[in-house]
Amino acid sequence: MKKLVLLLALLLSSLVYSQEITMQGHKYFVDGQQISTREVKEKLASNPEALQLFKRGKSKASTGGLFIGLGVAFMTADLVKGLVSDEEYPTAATYIGAGFLAISVPILIGKNKRMKEGIDRYNSGLKSSGDFDDLELHVVTNQNGYGIQLRF
Repeated sequence: MKKLVLLLALLLSSLVYSQEITMQGHKYFVDGQQISTREVKEKLASNPEALQLFKRGKSKASTGGLFIGLGVAFMTADLVKGLVSDEEYPTAATYIGAGFLAISVPILIGKNKRMKEGIDRYNSGLKSSGDFDDLELHVVTNQNGYGIQLRF
C-alpha cells in the first residue's frame, strides 16, 4: 500500500510540475497566469530542441526590430534634412531606409512561427511524458479480498 501511495504521489507531482504554456498574441500563459519570457525560457530548458526554436524566434524578433529602427531612422533623418535645407528630398538615405524596412518584413514574419513551434514542441513533450489519459484506477475484488488496480 505504501508503494502505491508513493507511486501516485510521484505521478501527481509530475503532473503539477509540468504545465502547458499557451501563447496569446505576444503574451505567454500557464494556467491562465501570464509569465515572462525569462520564465518561458526556464520552463523550456527541460527540452533543448524547443528552447533552441524559441530562442531563434526571439533573435529573429530583435533582428527585425533593428532593421525597422534603422529604416525609420534613415527615412526620418532624410526627411528632416530635406525640410530644413535646400537639398532635394528623396536622397539615397530614404531608399536605404526603405530597403531596411523591406528586409525587416520577411524576418519578422517567421518569428512567431518559430516561437510557437518551440512552445508546441515543449507542450507535446509534456503530453507524451505525463499523459494520464490512459491511466486507469479500479477497485477489484477476488477471493483474497479487495484491492486497487492501477493500469497505465
